[in-house]
Amino acid sequence: MSIMSMDSLAGKTPESSAGIHGWGAYVPVYRIPTREIARVWGWPDHQWKALDVYEKAVGGVDEDSTTMGVEAARNAIARARVDPSSIGAVFFGSESKPYAVKPSATIIAEALGITPVTMASDLEFACRAASEGMRASIGLVASGIISYTLVVGSDTAQASPGDVLEFSASSGAAAFVIGSSKGAAAVFEASFTYVTDTPDFWRRSLKPYPSHGEGFTGDPAYFHHIESAVKGLFEKTGLSPGDFDYAIFHQPNGKFPVKVAKKLGFTLEQVKPGLVTPFIGNTYNASALLGLVKVLDVAKPGDRILVAPFGSGAGSDAYSLLVTDAIEDARPLAQPLEYYLKRRIEVDYGVYAKIRGKLVVRKL
Repeated sequence: MSIMSMDSLAGKTPESSAGIHGWGAYVPVYRIPTREIARVWGWPDHQWKALDVYEKAVGGVDEDSTTMGVEAARNAIARARVDPSSIGAVFFGSESKPYAVKPSATIIAEALGITPVTMASDLEFACRAASEGMRASIGLVASGIISYTLVVGSDTAQASPGDVLEFSASSGAAAFVIGSSKGAAAVFEASFTYVTDTPDFWRRSLKPYPSHGEGFTGDPAYFHHIESAVKGLFEKTGLSPGDFDYAIFHQPNGKFPVKVAKKLGFTLEQVKPGLVTPFIGNTYNASALLGLVKVLDVAKPGDRILVAPFGSGAGSDAYSLLVTDAIEDARPLAQPLEYYLKRRIEVDYGVYAKIRGKLVVRKL
């Protein structure tokens, strides 16, 4: 594989002044097999098998996007080895916040000892909100305004009972501490964003479950936006698929990231190490970012990583990251994603419906 030198883009882009110092994950212990959902609703086998999602993670009765975000952030801060009070901004990306009006970023910041001298913002852009926080963090750090930021992507994704989304909508969180490129485990080389108003997925106010325009989901939304963002990054940097050791894309299911990788010229070998959705479902804001966590858990100094999150509505970011020697010391300081993937307690549809609040009891 043709890998460019470690300093190939150093100093050439604003992004190269920032990097990831710590990364962390959290995935609930409960799992429901996809076949169990299909059994309850009478879906034929070919429908759920076509998604390449075999089970999904289910948040417990005492878990929400904020509590999961705290757990992932603890791991990220442990790896970063920074005083939480030095974190000058907390960005929380989610489309399943526990409060309609009240920030979750402040709860996370308070729980981790980051308050009170910090920014704290909840961000929304479907599954891309946390990636927005990552782009904002790069700018704040590169400008020198803030030394460290914490970016959290966390969701307890919901789907209407019996809808095809129920096969994949799951629970999980990823978090990153972003700071100066000096001492970072992975340095940002460049980034690129592509956004349009494409209504492929939405949830109106006061509605409990989202709707989706299936005709828009694939080519007009997911594929067009990710391909455009990645090609924009290539044009900006002069990089090509062969320059990357790993490629990570948003994972609404197990099929789409493999297909978009092939369309862009990447191999399955570059994509497979970052695939997470087949094992725990689509964690929405944590989807691509858990893929990045999984890769950082195994990447070697000198490896180059492409990550391209996507959010319905619609938009995609593309990042190029270069792994440094610092990753070796940071990696053992927190549990790897594999630890959470292996923890599992299987539940049936009744337990799943109960703990995810899908059962509504009305008093007569």
